[in-house]
Amino acid sequence: MRSLIRLQDYSKADINHIFQIADELQKGKYADFLKGKTIVMFFPNSSIRTRVTFEKGIYSLGGQTILFPPETLEKKEDIRDVIGYLNQWADAVVIRYGDIGMLDMVRQFSKVPVINAMTDVNHPCEMLSDLYALSKIRHDYRKDHYLFCGRKGNIGLAWKEAAEVMDLDFAQCCPKGYEMEGAAVFHHLEQAIKGKDVICTDSLPKELVKEFDPYCITKEVMRLANEGAVLNPCPPFYRGEEVSAGVIDSPYFVGYGFKKCLLEIQQAILIYSLTDGNN
Repeated sequence: MRSLIRLQDYSKADINHIFQIADELQKGKYADFLKGKTIVMFFPNSSIRTRVTFEKGIYSLGGQTILFPPETLEKKEDIRDVIGYLNQWADAVVIRYGDIGMLDMVRQFSKVPVINAMTDVNHPCEMLSDLYALSKIRHDYRKDHYLFCGRKGNIGLAWKEAAEVMDLDFAQCCPKGYEMEGAAVFHHLEQAIKGKDVICTDSLPKELVKEFDPYCITKEVMRLANEGAVLNPCPPFYRGEEVSAGVIDSPYFVGYGFKKCLLEIQQAILIYSLTDGNN
């Protein structure tokens, strides 16, 4: 049994193994791997891509899901008692919840893998999917230079976490006051984007849109990056805010199909977790 709460809990070899499983899934391996298994999921109604790909991925491997809103974890009942009962029926638990401390508590009492489907400080499944997708379109994604343009938040922190585990060249660009500790930081977009290969963004709270206006990624800005550079905005993205409409409609945008890998990666994470990394 292997839980996924933080990418730092995994090694490069672990991540490469998950990618290998994803490759094998596309060749038809692991059919009915989850037959007879039940995955309990805690997801808010607002989740679209992560929830759809987890549910479809589990179903297509023969498993079933039981869905609860994340607020169910906030009941008066002690979490150790909730999990004590679930241990008898669930084969894995997938949780999307703001406080990562809750996932740590669930893992403490769980006898089955606990998968982090997003918290306020990270998003490991999304990062694994993006890196896997990049591995299919880049010559060597590990040698690319990455720029996250945005504030300190769960997506920026998730990219920083992924960069540390995989030894990626990573930097952040943002106004002063929104820096991530331990990251190389630029405050001028034109300077930051030079020499970069993969540009990542995150959506902004309404109150920060104006302050981040000079950091909007446009086609003109992308032309300053390395030849062949790509724009990977984290959805939901908003045209005219962190990215321009023109750049989304340009070849710089990795495209909607980029997220197709979420399906195989989420399946691969469950397979890896349930086999403890052994085939």
